[in-house]
Amino acid sequence: MTNRERKIVRNKVGLLRLAEELGNVSRACKVMGYSRDTFYRYKEAMESGGVEALLEQSRKGKPNFHNRAAPEVEEAVVAHALEQPAYGQTRVSNELRKRGLLVSPFGVRGIWLRHGLETKKKRLKALEKRVAEDGVILTEAQVAALET
Repeated sequence: MTNRERKIVRNKVGLLRLAEELGNVSRACKVMGYSRDTFYRYKEAMESGGVEALLEQSRKGKPNFHNRAAPEVEEAVVAHALEQPAYGQTRVSNELRKRGLLVSPFGVRGIWLRHGLETKKKRLKALEKRVAEDGVILTEAQVAALET
């Protein structure tokens, strides 16, 4: 446990002990500058896992998949980004809606960010890479986008 972690745990344990000494959770929280909700979260963590449970739990590196688009929608957005690299996120959303795939403009942007396609320049670069690897024949719209 690092020195910083010890200090954080010491404050949390201090809050729990002060509430026990005073016999008044509200007063202890007011003195320590914590909310009662926070006190009860600390208390529950302490009861379930001891002092180790009071350590800060990092959420970094743990993506939240609950709000993601379905895999087939994500594939369609990426494919459309290569089909029409000059289109913006709103137009892509509208075009996919015509095909029966519901995804918001912000959903399109999020998918583009995950795949490194968030700018027109990056989408054009991905298209060039695909042409070089697969030898795909470009449409007139793709050629026009590459020329701009």
